[in-house]
Amino acid sequence: MNEEATRLLIEGAQATGVDAAPHIGAFADLLRLLQEGNARHNLTALKTEEDIVLKHFVDSLTCLRGGHLQGSLRVLDLGTGGGFPTFPLAIVQPELQITPVDATRKKIEYVRATAEALNLPQITPRSGRAEELGRDPELRGTFDRVVVRAVAALPILAELALPFLKVGGLLVAQKGPITPEELNAGRRAAREVGGEVREVDPFSLPVTGDDRTLIVIEKVAATPEKYPRAVGIPNSKPLFWRAK
Repeated sequence: MNEEATRLLIEGAQATGVDAAPHIGAFADLLRLLQEGNARHNLTALKTEEDIVLKHFVDSLTCLRGGHLQGSLRVLDLGTGGGFPTFPLAIVQPELQITPVDATRKKIEYVRATAEALNLPQITPRSGRAEELGRDPELRGTFDRVVVRAVAALPILAELALPFLKVGGLLVAQKGPITPEELNAGRRAAREVGGEVREVDPFSLPVTGDDRTLIVIEKVAATPEKYPRAVGIPNSKPLFWRAK
């Protein structure tokens, strides 16, 4: 990792309340493995070290805002892609037991190999669609937290994520700017599947200034058995929201 990328990582992490300095070696290894994996699997469109540090590493760490991921928690990372926010979280908070999930098998194979290379045994990847995995008895209603970095509308995230949570668990959703219309639909969808929106935290990504919103939904009741709906339906026919 070059000097500028290192500086950006330290400063960006500090802005989210994280001291990344003791973990620079692990982040440097992650950067190298991501660049190597990207040549084979097209994991990210970001090319420069500085962009990867800010828009993957630091951005992932912003889900620590609010202290919702403190302690020895069982966490599911829904739609992990190239392993974000799984890897940054696992590096700075090794007490988290993280299950990264993605529908693309080659990405999960990369995440599994990278977790082994980084000596992060607390990461246990799973491949599959959220609609199907959310009905798996080994996964449904078993997690303390679900984290997601997503462009999907909030009603979609609520339907796909809440089935994985225990009652009392939290969905921590990292999104860009959110309109009042989407937020209202998300509140309705959350209630439909057993949740309540507890926090809406707008902020700017450190250094870049990009607009972000951290949305926290608490699971307050068991998700009805009919949710999540069949593969593809939550995206094509979101609850209380017109698909874009």
